[in-house]
Amino acid sequence: MNPQAIDDLIRILPKAELHLHIEGSLEPEMMFRLAERNHIKLPYANVEALRAAYQFEDLQSFLDLYYSGASVLVTEQDFYDLTWAYCERAHADNVVHAEIFFDPQTHTARGIAFATVLDGISRALTDAHRKLGMTSRLIMCFLRHLSEEEGFATLETAFPYLKRLHGVGLDSGEKGNPPAKFARLFERCRALGLPAVAHAGEEGPASYIVDALDILQVKRIDHGVRCSEDPDLVHRLAHEKIPLTVCPLSNLKLNVVTRLDAHNLRDLLHAGVCVTVNSDDPAYFGGYMNDNLLACRVSLGLNDDDVVQIAMNSFEASWLRDDDKTRWQDEIGRIALEWENRQEAQ
Repeated sequence: MNPQAIDDLIRILPKAELHLHIEGSLEPEMMFRLAERNHIKLPYANVEALRAAYQFEDLQSFLDLYYSGASVLVTEQDFYDLTWAYCERAHADNVVHAEIFFDPQTHTARGIAFATVLDGISRALTDAHRKLGMTSRLIMCFLRHLSEEEGFATLETAFPYLKRLHGVGLDSGEKGNPPAKFARLFERCRALGLPAVAHAGEEGPASYIVDALDILQVKRIDHGVRCSEDPDLVHRLAHEKIPLTVCPLSNLKLNVVTRLDAHNLRDLLHAGVCVTVNSDDPAYFGGYMNDNLLACRVSLGLNDDDVVQIAMNSFEASWLRDDDKTRWQDEIGRIALEWENRQEAQ
């Protein structure tokens, strides 16, 4: 099969993105524009100097820069502009549905009102639906390096807005912050009818994935690549159809893997795990949805069946209604068949 033809297939397939931190889509150019608008002094002379700082040793070294960059987000319009820019970029990659993380604690700790954050993001997502046809879900994440008590305080702040949230998540540094730390918080979220996801098995061990499933009772695992350390867990993920929202370029940039060709994404896919591909924090890790898929096609030798399965999985793992999942999966099947017929005719 012609690799270029598979790249074309990647570009034309509709996709859902399920692991995207909206603050992590803050491109350097926008960071400087917002800093100027809000009279904030950045510790970098220019865009080039900022990009040069994107040499991360691990997750924590990235998070230090990530939280610093978020300081330019002050007004509702800032959060709107950030989210709209992501939606336009994702739309160009044929992302038709996005389930977006936001970190209110990053902003409320700076004195930014919860409603300012939520209103800006929500307004952009509404415009994306109206103008681009893109659907979305919004997931409020708790920062795991903070205490569970602080998580409860954030949940209390969010209480008047729960109808505008579709679920909760757990992100930030895994080391020393196991899922069990937030058992009571996630129990409370379940009682409120909020489905949950959690980062686990990125830099944390495979046991964190098990705990996220059994203690936090999450619906899917964000990252999860260290599941391969436990063959029984891989079997469980496949058997129970528990999705993984994998972010290959992020894993490479943060040294979760040392080479992309050593990534276990393809092996997990072929083991029957519901693997999806996502961009995580694309402004920092050098790639949006299609960049991740194209890089994996090159480094992992993904074929057309792999690419189609990943696209199918993205909708299967989403929180769309079943009829919408089926509609998009049927569309993927139709496009893939037409593409295959064109290849045979050439």
